[in-house]
Amino acid sequence: MGHPEPKAFVSVDGRTLLAHSLEAIISSGVATTIVVAAPEEFLLLARAEIDEVRGRLDADDAADSAADVEIVAVVGGADRVESVDAGLRAAGEHDVVLVHDAARALTPPDVFRRVADAVSSGAEAVVPVLPMIDTVRRAEAVHGAPADADFEVLRGDLDRGSLRRVQTPQGFAAEILRRAHDAYREEVRTQGADAREATDDAGLVERLGVDVVAVAGDEESLKITYPLDLVLAEHIARTRGR
Repeated sequence: MGHPEPKAFVSVDGRTLLAHSLEAIISSGVATTIVVAAPEEFLLLARAEIDEVRGRLDADDAADSAADVEIVAVVGGADRVESVDAGLRAAGEHDVVLVHDAARALTPPDVFRRVADAVSSGAEAVVPVLPMIDTVRRAEAVHGAPADADFEVLRGDLDRGSLRRVQTPQGFAAEILRRAHDAYREEVRTQGADAREATDDAGLVERLGVDVVAVAGDEESLKITYPLDLVLAEHIARTRGR
């Protein structure tokens, strides 16, 4: 997005994405422990953000709920899996774990509640989703075209009625998530570069044969990735604050 710092520290409506995320989690009431995984060079900044969020919540009606939540910041890893591993180690023994992406900083508290409630009710893996509204097609390289060609051939429509846009937080029985990460590390150890890509934790859990259950997501839980996303996020945040 053109910012030198990680996305978690980009500001929307005067507060960082990390701060927005922490406030939503605390407001949801689902967490007793929150672990923030940050690059080592941004660890002090993450801890400062945590202190600022606590101070802000102490000044309003959320003080009681904030006081009941332990929030720690730890050094993350080289990729998503390593960062989640670091978070799991720091979180200690809990039956239910939610993994959230700070880039989805405006996720409403109700989404956290829906995910946590579904796991607590017996689902081993839960993700919030939205229906696919765009037409989706597979893209293939043009046969015989130069390697640097900037065009593709599209092959057939995918049935968007059976497709979903997956969001976070993703919720898991903690033991299942740890098993999935152990299995992925073993795959990387034995297969190296041929190991399957890990795009999210639900995908890792699914490889164990565990059903991933869907609950309703929210359009405001957009992933802030591009400059236009920031414009939309600013509008949403300011509208909420009115």
